[in-house]
Amino acid sequence: MPSTKSSPSKTLIRRKDTQCQAFVKRIITSPLFKMIMISIISMNAFVVVLCTDYKTRYKLFRLFEILEMIFVTGYSVEFYMKVYVDPINYWKDGYNLLDVVIIITLSIPYFLCKIKGKHYPYLNIADGIQSLRILKLITYSRGIRTLITAIGQTAYTVASVLVLFFVLMYIFAVLGFCLFGGPEGGDLNNWENLAGAFFTLFSLATVDGWTDLQEKLDNRNFMLSRAFTITFILIASFIFLSMFVGVMIIHTEDSIKKFERELMLERHLTLLKEKQVILKRQQEEVSRLMQMQKNVDYRSFTELVENFRRTLRHTDPMVLDDFGTSLPFIDVYLSTLDNQDTTIYKLQELYYEIVHVLGLMLEDPPQKKQSHSSEKADDT
Repeated sequence: MPSTKSSPSKTLIRRKDTQCQAFVKRIITSPLFKMIMISIISMNAFVVVLCTDYKTRYKLFRLFEILEMIFVTGYSVEFYMKVYVDPINYWKDGYNLLDVVIIITLSIPYFLCKIKGKHYPYLNIADGIQSLRILKLITYSRGIRTLITAIGQTAYTVASVLVLFFVLMYIFAVLGFCLFGGPEGGDLNNWENLAGAFFTLFSLATVDGWTDLQEKLDNRNFMLSRAFTITFILIASFIFLSMFVGVMIIHTEDSIKKFERELMLERHLTLLKEKQVILKRQQEEVSRLMQMQKNVDYRSFTELVENFRRTLRHTDPMVLDDFGTSLPFIDVYLSTLDNQDTTIYKLQELYYEIVHVLGLMLEDPPQKKQSHSSEKADDT
């Protein structure tokens, strides 16, 4: 008989310290913790600046060692707390991996001193890498992360522009080598080989010292040198540089708009949560008052209202769901009243003018009768 193998049951590993995990999560997501970490990173950057002065570093050597221990302790505590809260998803975030790399760089000078000694020639490089600590501010700045996201989104387009720019430089480098790099009368300092031609074209693309390069070509009486230089500068500096800047601006604007939409959505969700909390509290208070009403006999409705009024406070929030109590409706309604008052005022002025004209018309007939009677008297 064929043997049947029972599939092993998949058991989900559940943490038993959920309360402690939630407590630590509240700590690392609190604004106070973020402010403390930003202060530590900023102070560390300031200390790194002070360490560049050898006199200050010599005088405050012990203080700098104590501060270094405090900084390393702060970074390590932050790392362990985040790993404790979410040990799996922590490694899926690129900014968390950047923090891990920074923490690893913290220990490089220490191990080099222990293994190679304090006079190791490459120890200065390890000390210079410590300036990467300020990159930890990226984790606590959404604006910087938005810009980095925009740069990442432009990677493919920028790579295409750079490849096209390299093709253009290759064509002009070969052309410049053939025109100006000849062994007899050529500019061997700038166009001797393809590598030198690439470097010269890069200087022309950045428009840095291009007049000196052109002057050397003019001194050797090259006929096509000016047309070559002007054409390459127009294509490389103006067209490709404008294209590169335009691509960066477009993607940056898209990322900023997306960031603003996310902020608006977060504010809306926060308001909804606060609204739900207020409604729940009001329902609990109303239920409590109704229960008190059942237990207490009031003589009249006025006594009930008076007792309820005593429980109200000026700081009690109110949730208004009616359309007539919304701020946009009130704003439109007040504007409509202002327009109505203006219209009524203009109508009153119009009515005054009509009454004035009618009054003048009523005064004209007696004058006409007097003129007719005087004419008849003259005829007789």
